[in-house]
Amino acid sequence: MSTFNSIPAAERIIVALDCDVDRALEIAQSLKGKASWLKVGMTLYYDQGPSIVKTFKDMGFKVFLDLKFFDIPHQVKGAAASACMSGADMITMHALGGSDMMKAAVEGIEELHLESNPITLAVTVLTSMDQDDLSEIGVSRQVVDQVQALALLAQSSGVSGVVASPQEAPLLREKLGPDAYIVTPGVRPFGSSKGDQSRVTTPEQAFKNGASHIVIGRPITEQDNPAEAFEAIAKGL
Repeated sequence: MSTFNSIPAAERIIVALDCDVDRALEIAQSLKGKASWLKVGMTLYYDQGPSIVKTFKDMGFKVFLDLKFFDIPHQVKGAAASACMSGADMITMHALGGSDMMKAAVEGIEELHLESNPITLAVTVLTSMDQDDLSEIGVSRQVVDQVQALALLAQSSGVSGVVASPQEAPLLREKLGPDAYIVTPGVRPFGSSKGDQSRVTTPEQAFKNGASHIVIGRPITEQDNPAEAFEAIAKGL
């Protein structure tokens, strides 16, 4: 059982704004008062910089800044601090960077002495990857074993939680405990296209599997009425 179950499901849906800034602002405006979280990824951040985080914060949203840091510890320490200074409420790094890198990120945030530290997440195996993709890069473990190993490494490094597919969420909830953040992309409402995702489930199943938060992008953002699409998904949870 997850301690997040007491939070309404609609407040645990993160809308991924992987689009240009005009469309992102249009969608954000339509979601005011409905969604709690927006995700800013590389597409939007590299175009707009830290100002886009402030814009969404000023609109009343929590911001998941998903830049997936992966570098030497010194660089990631500074990057994590900079991301948090922008106002981000949740940030990501690759668990493949190792324990020293993840510890450096946590240290960089702690040294800011913020009133409330942002949530730190370690990316395990990208939801677009399958077993063949792991083999291609020389990883002999099964996907689920790789996810588990990296998740446990992240937890031991002081990171708040992980990013993994909803298919691995039940195992991760069991291994990481009720308080760990388990954020799952690769979530598709019934009937939606998988796009470039490989390991997917429906929103309802992702939460049943133990996800603390789910990330949904195109099934909301590519609709004519994103707010209506968001509300339809939330209503079904």
